[in-house]
Amino acid sequence: MSAAPGSGGSRVLVLGGSSEIALAIVRELQSRAPRDVALVGRDAAALGAAAEELGAAGCPRVITFELDALELGRHEEVLEQAFHELGGADIVIVAVGVLGRRGGLPADIAAAAAVLQVNLVGAGSLLMHAARHLRERGGGTIVVLSSVAAERPRRANAVYGASKAGLDSLAQGLGDDLHEHGVHVLVVRPGFVHTKMTRGLDAAPLATTPLAVAGVVVDGLDRGAHTVWAPRSLRWLMLATKLVPRPLFRRIKR
Repeated sequence: MSAAPGSGGSRVLVLGGSSEIALAIVRELQSRAPRDVALVGRDAAALGAAAEELGAAGCPRVITFELDALELGRHEEVLEQAFHELGGADIVIVAVGVLGRRGGLPADIAAAAAVLQVNLVGAGSLLMHAARHLRERGGGTIVVLSSVAAERPRRANAVYGASKAGLDSLAQGLGDDLHEHGVHVLVVRPGFVHTKMTRGLDAAPLATTPLAVAGVVVDGLDRGAHTVWAPRSLRWLMLATKLVPRPLFRRIKR
């Protein structure tokens, strides 16, 4: 049986196990109570470094599993193993994603399609497999890292925004469907976060850090929120952005 929704519970499963934001969330959770952690990701070296980092932060046990988001046929096998070896999961963090090249119509359409495959198809498949496991085990919480780009994709990030919009919609719909089964879904919409993925890019207004996002996420878990923005003020900025007429919105090139 999994813990009730919230930041409680002792077992955390991270899909996208080297994500700086996800690791910051785990460290924030660990600062409150000991957590056993399973990290699932494609890069063995990065997973090893992440496991060492969490061990140094005090996590009693950290185990790793190699899996590429595009290996759809292995998702069920690896997640079954991860849930089994961890002894279940109270919180699952879905942090799979790549940024890809910025812009509107891409010069390299194959590369752009790969971004869609990773961020929507791969991440969506992992989300659904994790949701099924939690439902069958009596409940738990799923944290899905979306983006403010999902709310109104801009010409400067059309492909990335579209991929996150799809994942965001899937997560919201699953959250409504799973509520009666004791599975809570929290969708996280960060703005620009200073990470390795965004290094070299011009920071957007209200830029934040993985540590700050982690604080917002854990607070959202404890409040039972279904959606959080990081920083919180982005919620109102994005509400205003949605009201901008299309002809004016087209002029935003960054």
